[in-house]
Amino acid sequence: MGVTDPAGPVMDRDEVDRALARLGAEHEAIETSLLALQDHAGRRLLEGAELTGVTKERWQAAEASITLLWAYFDAYTDALRSARDIRSRRRWSSREDLVELTELLRGESVTVAGSAHAIANAPTLHGGPSKLSEQFSLVTLVDRMNELYATSLDMVVAADAVWSALPARIDLLAAELQRTRRLAHPVGVRPGEHPAGDDLERITRTLTSLREQVVSDPLAFWIRAEGSTAPGGGKPDTTVYDREARALEDVRREIDAVLTVRQDAETRLVKLRDVLSRADRTLAEARTARTEVLAKIAATEVPVVGGPPTVLQEQLATAAEYRRHAQWHRLSPLLESLEQKAEDELLRARESLTAVTAPLAVRAELRGRLDAYKAKVARHGLAEDSLLVERYDAARRMLWSAPCDLRVAEQAVLRYQHAAAELLAAPRVPDGPQDGRGPGA
Repeated sequence: MGVTDPAGPVMDRDEVDRALARLGAEHEAIETSLLALQDHAGRRLLEGAELTGVTKERWQAAEASITLLWAYFDAYTDALRSARDIRSRRRWSSREDLVELTELLRGESVTVAGSAHAIANAPTLHGGPSKLSEQFSLVTLVDRMNELYATSLDMVVAADAVWSALPARIDLLAAELQRTRRLAHPVGVRPGEHPAGDDLERITRTLTSLREQVVSDPLAFWIRAEGSTAPGGGKPDTTVYDREARALEDVRREIDAVLTVRQDAETRLVKLRDVLSRADRTLAEARTARTEVLAKIAATEVPVVGGPPTVLQEQLATAAEYRRHAQWHRLSPLLESLEQKAEDELLRARESLTAVTAPLAVRAELRGRLDAYKAKVARHGLAEDSLLVERYDAARRMLWSAPCDLRVAEQAVLRYQHAAAELLAAPRVPDGPQDGRGPGA
């Protein structure tokens, strides 16, 4: 087999036929891919959009690449057609035909002359300087077309993915924002009057700006997948959208709280008045009890009982005024604060009453203990014991006299308890003389 330069050894007929079949299949695949790219919705949108930023730059390069792709494909088609024509001249190709086919199929026999604009903007195969015309072998030309197709498709698919995902979601969120605004205004959640109203304005501005940016520069919102080489490998960046969606949900919860206040305001105000009234009554009871304790109990520190805080009554009146003028956004936080303060005030009043009446409770406990021991010794037939009667009477006088000295009275009760305990613990029927007094002791 002869040798030709630079294509290498001359191909035989079988090699030529196999090469033509392979190149024909590649031609069909490339044509199908190019037509699909030409009809891709993302490419049509890119052609008609007013682009900015990184998308504008990459689309200029992609447009040049697509233009160059078709120029390469046309050159590839012409070369393949020429090879097929040579092969079809005769059933058994001559050596001259085989030499020509070898040069055409293996050598750098394809010259592509592109437009200056397309050549200047399209990426080159090895990153070198672009040329106004280039020489390729058919195999190299296929590789070049595959590379340009992959980069162009990647850009188109990425832009289309962002346009398909984000604008529609932004529009849905904007519609939800409008519904929220319609709920907010009647209950006073407006810019400058309520923080949630200011949030609504900020979310509106952010969504408007976000949509404009997404439409004009979709690739600025594209996150490429790590390690992915497939066209369009990645996902839209929804960080800003997600943040504003969460902010809107917070506003909706605030408005729901305000709406709930509007529905339950009267009930909650009535309950607040009741809680504060109970606190006042408890404090009044504590003050009365303190007077009683000071009169009935001696030598005891009795805490001073404070009066009801007027600030809560003033705030309650303010809350009623807010309700009367339908200022629900102001009523909502005030009611929540008042409810907690009212419960705290009732607790404080109850603690004051407990602290003030503690001496009376101690006296009652001592009285109960004295009577309990008296009943116990009576059950054992010791009620008439002179020592017990004497100590019982002494303790009772102290506990039922006014003012009562609790410390002295407690000592008297303890003396009675000890005497009763000693009598109850003494053996009733001793086995023998215990203390020299004989069996009758």
